[in-house]
Amino acid sequence: MSSDPRTILDQAPMSRLQIAAVAITVGLNALDGFDVLSISFASPGIAAEWGVDRAALGIILSMELIGMAVGSVLLGGVADRIGRRRMILACLVAMMTGMAMASRATGITDLSIWRVLTGLGIGGMLATVNAVTAEFANAARRNICVALMSIGYPLGAVIGGTIAAQLLKGGNWRSIFEFGAIVTACFIPLVWVFVPESVHYLVDRRPAGALARINRTLARMRHPTVDALPEPTAAERKRSLADIFSPALLRTTILLTLGYFAHCITFYFILKWSPKIVVDLGFVPSAAAGVLVWTNVGGATGGAIFGLIAQRVDLKRLTLVALVLSSVTVALFGASGASTLTMLSALACVSGFFTNAAIVGYYTIFARAFPTHIRATGTGFAVGVGRGGAALSPILAGFLFAGGISLAGVAIVLACGSLVSLAALALTRLRLADVVHGVEDVAPLSA
Repeated sequence: MSSDPRTILDQAPMSRLQIAAVAITVGLNALDGFDVLSISFASPGIAAEWGVDRAALGIILSMELIGMAVGSVLLGGVADRIGRRRMILACLVAMMTGMAMASRATGITDLSIWRVLTGLGIGGMLATVNAVTAEFANAARRNICVALMSIGYPLGAVIGGTIAAQLLKGGNWRSIFEFGAIVTACFIPLVWVFVPESVHYLVDRRPAGALARINRTLARMRHPTVDALPEPTAAERKRSLADIFSPALLRTTILLTLGYFAHCITFYFILKWSPKIVVDLGFVPSAAAGVLVWTNVGGATGGAIFGLIAQRVDLKRLTLVALVLSSVTVALFGASGASTLTMLSALACVSGFFTNAAIVGYYTIFARAFPTHIRATGTGFAVGVGRGGAALSPILAGFLFAGGISLAGVAIVLACGSLVSLAALALTRLRLADVVHGVEDVAPLSA
């Protein structure tokens, strides 16, 4: 048996505590999915109550995405410094506060402020839970665990959307945010009890009492304890958070960030605008929420199937295929001329399947492409800058609609984001090793 606790976790079967921790990350990502889309569920009611036009609504829809971008870039690095567990708890508090106060908003300005705060929490959470999932899973189950964590996002939207549809029948969009705040608060004790600090983080950062904390966690996991921490190598002593821009990783960081940014333009067009599009086609707001639910049913299904296939098929190639089909199906959603709710729901479901499969591909690549000491930093940077595409998407669509462009034209323009993402990912030269904690995590490839 290895004396390195990271190797023990990589090689041993996953314990109940590890499974519970991964399950909680699925729930946290589901919470993110509902929180992000809560404004989409509420947008028809907000537009009706305050009389805002499409351009202004597009800006409102982007506020938490701006917060997410900032939170991912800034708080991912903080998670690599202070620890995964502390960051998750802090992000939950921020999200709970933002959701609760959004339910009491009286105008565009204060609603935007609270959505930015919610976004900050979500951004930090996204960067951190990706690292936690990779570090609590063993080597054999890492891909599928990260994929399961990723599909928590559409699952949260499906479950939350079903509830939102019922809440909207009462005509009260504020109750959506109240519900989100309550559910967010419920996760705080779950994380406190069932998600100890990551062993990988403790080995890498070596805070005071690290060995004792590692052994307590190993004992809770029913794994052998260790007598001493492994000695860091010379390369490990020279590591810093700036290593995402080191010569070995710079190309990877830039291309993955660009690829994620471009795909988010396509992904968030469907997620943010489909409720308003459905209402504008003459359907009631509760029906619009139902279409968004079907989008996320497709997303959850696509993510799960992607994770299963990724156990046996090259991860990069599989993601490239998902990006091609993402572009095609989003364009069809707008250009099909569907006039029935059934057809709209079916097209939204298929679009969600492939757009989210590509998102799962990116998150799995992030977890494998960045080593432990910069895993949250690298993921946070890529996700944070990439979420700039998420923020740009509804704004761009809003101004295109306001400029008189048809739904078909807007959908085709926004669908091109996945094609740009395809080109960026194709240019990467990644070799994704099975080991998640060593310097061998990432290596530049020859063509």
